[in-house]
Amino acid sequence: MIKNIFAAITLAAASATVHAQFSWSKLPEVKSTSFKKDSFNIIKYGAVSNGTILNTESINKAIKACNANGGGVVVVPFGIWLTGPLELKSNVNLYVQKGAMLLFTDDKTKYEIVAGSYEGRSSARNQSPIWARNAENIAITGGGVIDGNGDIWRGLTKSAVTESFWNARVKSGGVISTDGKRWYPSEQFKIASETKRSMLLEPGKPLSDYADMKDFLRPNLLVLTQCKRILLEGVTFQNSGAWNLHPLMSEDLIIRNVTVKNPEYSHNGDGLDIESCKNFIVEDCVFDVGDDAICIKSGKDEEGRQRGMPTQNGIIRNNLVYKGHGGVVVGSEMSGGTKNIFIENCLFIGTDKGLRFKSARGRGGVVEKIYARNIQMRNIDQEAIFFDMHYAVTFATDGVRKIDTTFGEGTPVFRDMEFENIVCEGAKKGIFVRGLPEAAIQNIRIKNTTLITDIGAELILADGIVLDHVKFESKQKDPVVLVNNSKNIEINKPVYPADTKLFLKVLGGNNIKVDKTLVNGRDVAKW
Repeated sequence: MIKNIFAAITLAAASATVHAQFSWSKLPEVKSTSFKKDSFNIIKYGAVSNGTILNTESINKAIKACNANGGGVVVVPFGIWLTGPLELKSNVNLYVQKGAMLLFTDDKTKYEIVAGSYEGRSSARNQSPIWARNAENIAITGGGVIDGNGDIWRGLTKSAVTESFWNARVKSGGVISTDGKRWYPSEQFKIASETKRSMLLEPGKPLSDYADMKDFLRPNLLVLTQCKRILLEGVTFQNSGAWNLHPLMSEDLIIRNVTVKNPEYSHNGDGLDIESCKNFIVEDCVFDVGDDAICIKSGKDEEGRQRGMPTQNGIIRNNLVYKGHGGVVVGSEMSGGTKNIFIENCLFIGTDKGLRFKSARGRGGVVEKIYARNIQMRNIDQEAIFFDMHYAVTFATDGVRKIDTTFGEGTPVFRDMEFENIVCEGAKKGIFVRGLPEAAIQNIRIKNTTLITDIGAELILADGIVLDHVKFESKQKDPVVLVNNSKNIEINKPVYPADTKLFLKVLGGNNIKVDKTLVNGRDVAKW
């Protein structure tokens, strides 16, 4: 009898575990916001729309009054409203009407140096134009524009712009780099950049010690830290000094029908960086930015691993991405891990890469259970589907990272993902996978996919890759697919050009299986 009871309990627990797993038929759930109908028009608190009066105090007064009331709607009416940093508070919906713009001041003295986070590390930063910490039930909605006045903060790379644009920027002031390839807004920025000054916070080091590099500490436009139940809807966020939208260690986040814009030349001009958050939806949005568009992060290196907060339980759907280094991106700061992400019905036009996964030795973290379907891509500059554990770009938030070639806590892991119904019309490579000798990229299934590209696929240090009904319309036909030092590779019913000289080339590896009924009637492979 007792044995049967324990068996029943064990069976129930196992059933609950299975039931808790997410799938396309059981997507993550996200709690929504709710606000009182009381409204607080910023004009009643002294705000003036004439382009010269700074409305920081007036708008913050309206937000505080709304919060003290138990919540409601703070109304930013038609007009251009010049302001400094704004703190969003619990139960407040900041409603920016259509035809209204919150324009953040170019007076850098209005932005305090604060203890913040950037690229997954605790860093000194200039205060973000809009920010909140430990707030609950907050929103920014409407049809207006929020502009970070980003050009006052950014440097500029000469090769990224036209000669006339470069000459106009140089004429406007600022200083040129020693090698003549970059423009900086100030000498302070130049010195911090060229001497590789660290912005990382250090124990016992006061924020005042970063004052001589203030110009270098570019703010993200919107930072929401440890907040719950967030809604961003209908608004255009643009022209940020660094990243545009940065929810950090928050939960229950809905981003719907927003437009996110940064100039193509903007350095670190990401659209959306969801870091160490859980339960989120990003839907019906448009991104046109200077770096990664929709990016998943979870902290960097040892600090990220100690935080131990994966970004998880997310839905990304019905989004349009124009320019960007990647359409949907995971990494490279993913040391806390990522899991249970569902991506569907997205269109990428002219991005550098499509689905992009990046990391490096020393990061650590497990990225798993990522699912994508019904993704359309056109005019992709580099790779359509990209996995790489050799990301080598360095930043001002890079400290000493332990590089160990044996498997350990600093070894990143990419595994257990499934992509289906992907169409890419134009890219340099269709699929690129490159793991580490100590950590192959594992268990990736790509099916019912069409890739019209220069090069078909390259699989390097991979284990358990399945290409099922993939159509390769590649210009390179010798080979179409390259497998290098990989194992357990399956290619089922591929389609490739009839004039292909060599479909598959294998340079090291084992257990490589190719379906024998290839569409053009030939089994073209070479080991």
